[in-house]
Amino acid sequence: MIDVFGFFERDPFGNSMFLKRIIVMILGVITYSRLRGVNKTQVSGTEHLEGLPRTGVLFLSNHQTYFMDVIALYHIFFSVKWGFRNSVNFPIYLLAPRSRVFYVAASETMKDGGLIPRIFSQAGAILVNRSWRAEGKDVKRAVDTSADDKVGKGLSYGWVVSFPQGTTTPYAPLRKGTAHLIKAHNPIVVPVVINGFRRAFDKKGLRFRKVNTTLTVNFKEPIRFDPEMPVEEIMEILRDRIEQNIPVDKLTWKREV
Repeated sequence: MIDVFGFFERDPFGNSMFLKRIIVMILGVITYSRLRGVNKTQVSGTEHLEGLPRTGVLFLSNHQTYFMDVIALYHIFFSVKWGFRNSVNFPIYLLAPRSRVFYVAASETMKDGGLIPRIFSQAGAILVNRSWRAEGKDVKRAVDTSADDKVGKGLSYGWVVSFPQGTTTPYAPLRKGTAHLIKAHNPIVVPVVINGFRRAFDKKGLRFRKVNTTLTVNFKEPIRFDPEMPVEEIMEILRDRIEQNIPVDKLTWKREV
């Protein structure tokens, strides 16, 4: 009751929510021009976000850069909180951003990438160890069994953004762990399709590759999966909703190679 400003509020991982609000506000100010000045962002489908509960919502998106994808989604979440639909045109939303938002990220990306990734980590990263990739190489190691519990904690407290392909490579297969996560926690799933980020930014999303690029973010209708649905069926639905089925022309090209 006394802590009306949330100075002593902590998220489920023990991080200061007051500090997180300050960090996301500053990052929002710094990155806003990348979405509205240097490039143009077109948003659609935010009407699907209106009325969602404050907790238990999982956003699943295709992946094009390490950081700018998440940053763009954060901007849109903040904007929706202020009542703006399909727009990031009014940065007044940065004065009181939505803070109960998390995103799933590879531990090595956030810890070994220098100062900036470490700062981004404080904006709500749920760190997991990838079992198939390390230091830019394919590996085989034990699955991070704690990842499911971590994401579950994030869902119990707010919204979580995840990239089920686990890589920025287009049309990469979805990881089955995402389907198991859905079956375990039964969140509301919101599919998201992004485009243009790979053309506009480098792989990390920190440097420009091409300016005046149109960035698109499309939120699809939320899904509540039946917990009894088979994993493969969940995967097929998700692959279709985030538009990561390999196009026929690319399949033909692969057969020829």
